[in-house]
Amino acid sequence: MNSTAPSATPERILQFAWAFAAPLVIEAAIRHRVFDALAGQGLTLDALAQATGTSRRGLAAIVDALVGFGLLARDDAGRTALTPESDAFLLSHRPGFIGGIFRHISAQLMPNWLHLTEVVATGKPARGDSVGAAYFAAFVEDLFALSYPAAGALASALGLAAATGPVSVLDLGAGSGVWGIALAQASPHVTVRAIDLPDVLAVTRRVAERFGLGDRLTTVAGDLHAAEFGSGHQVATVGQILHSEGVERSRALLRRTHAALAPGGTIAIAEFLVNADRRGPLMGLIFAVNMLVQTEVGGTYSFEEIAHWLTEAGFTNPRRLPAPGPSPLILATRS
Repeated sequence: MNSTAPSATPERILQFAWAFAAPLVIEAAIRHRVFDALAGQGLTLDALAQATGTSRRGLAAIVDALVGFGLLARDDAGRTALTPESDAFLLSHRPGFIGGIFRHISAQLMPNWLHLTEVVATGKPARGDSVGAAYFAAFVEDLFALSYPAAGALASALGLAAATGPVSVLDLGAGSGVWGIALAQASPHVTVRAIDLPDVLAVTRRVAERFGLGDRLTTVAGDLHAAEFGSGHQVATVGQILHSEGVERSRALLRRTHAALAPGGTIAIAEFLVNADRRGPLMGLIFAVNMLVQTEVGGTYSFEEIAHWLTEAGFTNPRRLPAPGPSPLILATRS
């Protein structure tokens, strides 16, 4: 009997072979300010080369690729222009700029991923246990725009705009300060206690002051498992932290956070979630490999796993909050 099912082709597998190309092409364009030069105007290749100080040959190659990616457009007269995506997210002066992540990928992640075969054999990260304050301080500000929409959604869900009394926010692993900043923007009653390593808190402070919120920020330097959290907070945020901590340290952190919250307080967790059967989403699965390469015990987890840890720590009503980003936020309440 003849089968009518289509035969397999190698096309999709061969596309994976060049998956490294897109982030490096985008990074080259960002570093040479190609997108910035095209803000509000279309330019010929010669004019764009002059504006960016690049070689015509080099520029032509990456511009063609970016047109193929749909991140640049070219008209019949040969002028290159931005697309809606690049206009919104790849102009360095825009609040929504996310291009900094490509510097993080090429400079900090890719070199270690090149050792993945060895890492799989040993189960040990490519860089040992050397990920520290300087590593995080180098890229956290570049990630601000990625979390800011979700942080705004959290502020709205918590109803902070209607607050009539003091609201204390405990921002754990504060990084750029994005979670505390977005919540503080929602109400003048919000103050933030930010916990992170000293080098990182210098970034937190700088960003908060740029937003005019420095006077509502208190910083506490130290490891999340030893720093003084304080008590009686109405909100605690744990933004993209658990994946680097591993199971046991995450459970311990949630117990410490529970103790620091006031009765009725809310914990909000942002993570690259995976489904309970670990068949998706793809971002969460890929990020688990990133944690294998970068950390001793890190990984990605499902809502069900984190909800169990929260209940174990004493929280009630673990729930998902839809938010812009790769995964919903996870909220729970200290009863």
